Amino acid sequence: MSPSAVDQSANGSGPSKTSVPDPGLVFTPKVTGEWTVDKVTATIPTGKPTEGSTSPLPYFHLLERLKTTKREGWRRFDIERGESIADHMYRMSLISMLAPPALAARLDLHKCMKMCLIHDMAESLVGDITPVDGVPKPEKNRREAATMDYITQNLLGNLYGGATGVGQDIRDVWQEYEDSKTLDSLFVHDVDKMELLLQMVEYEKRGKGQVDLGEFAYVATKMALPECKEWAAEVLREREEFWAGKDHVHGDAGTQGGVSAEHSRMQDDYYNRE
Repeated sequence: MSPSAVDQSANGSGPSKTSVPDPGLVFTPKVTGEWTVDKVTATIPTGKPTEGSTSPLPYFHLLERLKTTKREGWRRFDIERGESIADHMYRMSLISMLAPPALAARLDLHKCMKMCLIHDMAESLVGDITPVDGVPKPEKNRREAATMDYITQNLLGNLYGGATGVGQDIRDVWQEYEDSKTLDSLFVHDVDKMELLLQMVEYEKRGKGQVDLGEFAYVATKMALPECKEWAAEVLREREEFWAGKDHVHGDAGTQGGVSAEHSRMQDDYYNRE
């Protein structure tokens, strides 16, 4: 970088901290009017990804947004430096490797690990939409499907001359997760919720009881498989031991556990698979 490219500090020892944007900060762009992929990609500071390329680099660069985009639910509790989308998916993939033996024998664990790493890929452009964001589920689904079409067709459709089919494979695995009909997809949905429960308890412990994230315990009630429900019950017991009788929210008990009726309704709408 040439000396003229940045302002120098008063003593000439380096760039001014106020003149250079923090390259580590990435925000989900807000668009006006109807949400489209083109509107979002036009705002990417590093430039709009090259479409139709035979190289995987445009796709590789887009994946960086999963590393730098934070999971939004925690921000409402002033956890500003919380996990990223990629953090969440990475631990999910590792969790899926440890499916209980009786369940693992019925799963395609290789596909489950892929599904864990793919299921939130659309959030690279859509962002992390939470139950309280006011985005109707059909609209959320539309944005995510459009993004996955863009990634798998526009960025990966011509990869290596279109001979690999990797884009379609990614799209198919993502759609299987969205449809929530196969055992593999139900397991990954449960792992998604389990990872959230773990993070909830870890943030509460790190906050030394000053932050109550109990509303997120609701997801334990939406788990499908008995083996995963046992995992959830164990982490919720761990949470109760941590709070040791102190007043706290029990999201798994809904309104009776201290969650508002409106918030409970939004959670039901968000997690309803119908």
